[in-house]
Amino acid sequence: MAELSPPRPPPVQAGRLSLRPPSRRLSRRFILWRTLQTLCWAIGVLGTLGAVYGLVEATRPWLGPVLLVAGPLYAVHLAAIPTLRYLVHRWETTDDAVYALSGGLTRKWQIVPISRIQSIDTSIGPIQRYLRLATVTVTTASAEGSITIEGLDVREAEEATDRLRELAAATRGDAT
Repeated sequence: MAELSPPRPPPVQAGRLSLRPPSRRLSRRFILWRTLQTLCWAIGVLGTLGAVYGLVEATRPWLGPVLLVAGPLYAVHLAAIPTLRYLVHRWETTDDAVYALSGGLTRKWQIVPISRIQSIDTSIGPIQRYLRLATVTVTTASAEGSITIEGLDVREAEEATDRLRELAAATRGDAT
């Protein structure tokens, strides 16, 4: 299926950054990572609720319906949400800013100018480590100013982090 995307304006117009869709996709392993992560949560939550249902008879009248709703919700989440998130999420770094697009029903476009970057963090959880994925978080002084990019290939995350660190160090600005 071909993707239609709107024409992309240049990243900088008249000295300011423009809101535009980022061009880079996450690693396809993001789908498996999110699926495994959701599966772990589903086993934990449904397993705990199922054990309580089986062991504590007094909870059965209200816990039975909860299980009947939660089970199919987790199944739908496992089957669809990781792929939908992969199809939506995008990211990009330029000499001027970091761009990110995320969301499901509500799309969230974010731009962090290089001059506003205060820290760049990379995290790798146990499932991510197995799948060779990483999460990069670019933080500013603003409460709303951080961008988190999940599901990057480890090498891609290292390259992006190094590039952003170099750009931020070379950029004049107060990072606030």
